[in-house]
Amino acid sequence: MEILEKITNTHEKVLLASEPSCGYRGIIAVHSTVLGPAVGGTRFWKYASDDDALADALRLSRGMTYKTALAGLPLGGGKSIIIRQDGSDNREALLRAHGRFVDFLKGSYITAEDVGTSPSDMEIVRSETQYVAGLLGRSGDPSPFTARGVFRAIQAAASYLWSSNNLSGVSVAIQGCGHVGYSLAKLLHEAGAKLFASDVNTESVSRVADEFGATRLEPDEVLRVRADVLAPCALGGVINDQTIPELKVRIVAGAANNQLLEERHGEMLQDRDILYVPDYLANVGGVLNGCTELLGWEAAEATNRIDEIYDTTRKILESAKVQGITTNKAADRLAEDRLKRAASTTGC
Repeated sequence: MEILEKITNTHEKVLLASEPSCGYRGIIAVHSTVLGPAVGGTRFWKYASDDDALADALRLSRGMTYKTALAGLPLGGGKSIIIRQDGSDNREALLRAHGRFVDFLKGSYITAEDVGTSPSDMEIVRSETQYVAGLLGRSGDPSPFTARGVFRAIQAAASYLWSSNNLSGVSVAIQGCGHVGYSLAKLLHEAGAKLFASDVNTESVSRVADEFGATRLEPDEVLRVRADVLAPCALGGVINDQTIPELKVRIVAGAANNQLLEERHGEMLQDRDILYVPDYLANVGGVLNGCTELLGWEAAEATNRIDEIYDTTRKILESAKVQGITTNKAADRLAEDRLKRAASTTGC
């Protein structure tokens, strides 16, 4: 395996790897280990270009640092990507190569599942490295726990805006009905919410519509539908110059990473009186559940910490109001303050 380091002034370490024998090409981006070993899932995805894959790894790894810092965890932020290519059909060989790549960092980065990978895939990665979580029979699929955190964040935002966290009758448009979107739809349905749902996979959206009575929308409709809440649960960058003017919601709170294409889009949402719950605040539930493996937590502790996302969300929303700043800036400031305090203590 050939491993090259890319020099950057934004991350502690960025590595590029290739193994021609199986067509493997991967990226590991370690943003910060100030608070502890970097954690972040493995994304298996086809990109338009290598630059796009690298940009995704850099954004996602930074988001993981802020996610773990805001949650008060002794963990840093990282991310890895297996670049999906046409003709690379031996999935096991690719995953085993990726495991060897992860092992090269000797524990400064710990991986788990992400978009395009599963707990079963992590078992294959585990055959080459011990630095992997989200395994079958342990913390497993993080999706229901991520969804629980997003649900609690939506409740907190509703409480902030409408003085009640009762979601009965509240309309929620879910963009992306995969594992997390499905689990979120289930929780919202049980709470009495009115659901709209969209996904590029027709089977996924049909399942949510059939089981939870959601109104089906085409992918290009979900960002224009009139609803109380938009829950982005697919890929990032959906809140941007083109979509913000078309939004007809009061709250944006979902599971997707990097929902704002640029930081300034938080200001654009605020100008439109749309309350944004920062994604790395709302979607940390899967990481918290993973702490049963990573930190030896009991399941009850993980559950309690996921439910505390409600309180943290209220704190961030109130702080943004008091400071006269956007909610994403308020969340960033709290995370950065924790990172600075840790760096001053360790001398990093």
